[in-house]
Amino acid sequence: MTFVDRSVVVPAEWQARSTWDGEHGEVVTGPIAGAALTDFTDVLTKFGYDPELVEIVGKVNQWRKERPDGTWLTSYFFGVQSKRDSIDLPALYAAASKRPARPFNTVPAPRTCVPVIADVQAGKTASRGGTPELVDRLAEKRDKLTVELKRRKPEEVFLPDVGDLIENFQSGGNPMFTNDLSLTQQLDLAATEIYKFVELAARFGPVTVATVPSNHGAWRQGKQNLGRASDDFGVFVHKQVEKHARAAGIDAAWVFAPEYDEANVVNVRGTRIGLVHGNQFSPGGAIKWWAGQQHGGQPVGSADVLLTGHYHHLSVLPSGRNPYTGRSKWWLQAPTLDNGSDWFRNTAGDDSDPGLLLFDVTDDGFDLQSLTVL
Repeated sequence: MTFVDRSVVVPAEWQARSTWDGEHGEVVTGPIAGAALTDFTDVLTKFGYDPELVEIVGKVNQWRKERPDGTWLTSYFFGVQSKRDSIDLPALYAAASKRPARPFNTVPAPRTCVPVIADVQAGKTASRGGTPELVDRLAEKRDKLTVELKRRKPEEVFLPDVGDLIENFQSGGNPMFTNDLSLTQQLDLAATEIYKFVELAARFGPVTVATVPSNHGAWRQGKQNLGRASDDFGVFVHKQVEKHARAAGIDAAWVFAPEYDEANVVNVRGTRIGLVHGNQFSPGGAIKWWAGQQHGGQPVGSADVLLTGHYHHLSVLPSGRNPYTGRSKWWLQAPTLDNGSDWFRNTAGDDSDPGLLLFDVTDDGFDLQSLTVL
């Protein structure tokens, strides 16, 4: 192979040159005398490329010129790139099979179980019944929770209530005609049920209870809220249960939101769990609201897990990442425990099954694998 530089007039675009950006490049050989090339190893070497590291990619184009003696000159143009590391799959699998298997830890890690109470709405009657059906449903959930707590063997239990503990009479619609309990009866039933949950949880270790204000629990006249955020019937119920639990010697402590706040944050094994009912944002707006809380420096913005209710169906969604732990943040919307929302079913055509959301927190954070609905 003979490189010819000045024997003929070569168009500028076919004169010898080379460009390279570290990964890709282009080569124009300039006119080469002799038979057409099929092996460009020497050409790559001439232009300073190592054929072991660089390869031709794409189509090789040509400019040809016949000389008076009948021989031909050819200039070649082609792209080059760094060779991709080839992957020998059989060799990889063979090597992987020789690695010693990592032993699985069959001993459960120390954990805190988190059963989430959401939207009990005591006193409400709907397509799933009234107070008798609600009492039966909550008793059934506690039976299932007992089985799970025995199986999981937690060191402690965190019991969050994300609101709407009672139906109330100022919650929209016509609850004054559909409720089967008076306001005082609703409070009595709600307190009894919360006490039963706390009493059950305390059989498995120390209990931390938390709650937040909500739209059905709010002290209000029609759509107008009265008083502070803490002037909430659900919060009031928890404060009464706290007194009775203390008198009964139950190992339980309550965490309440500041009196003007609608959100609450509790540290569980180093994982910050935030609670807010969910009426603060429109459907699907939890993540945007949560991000705004972080931007505004609000306590719930620092949460690793955000628990909400209000929308009566289960949602599980990762969102963002804790920059200090590297772990993903999670939004968990809990399913409802109430007797159904026929207004929503008739309006939107949608309905969801009641359930008690349960998950664990270990020293490594929120345990997604542990999440279930009872």
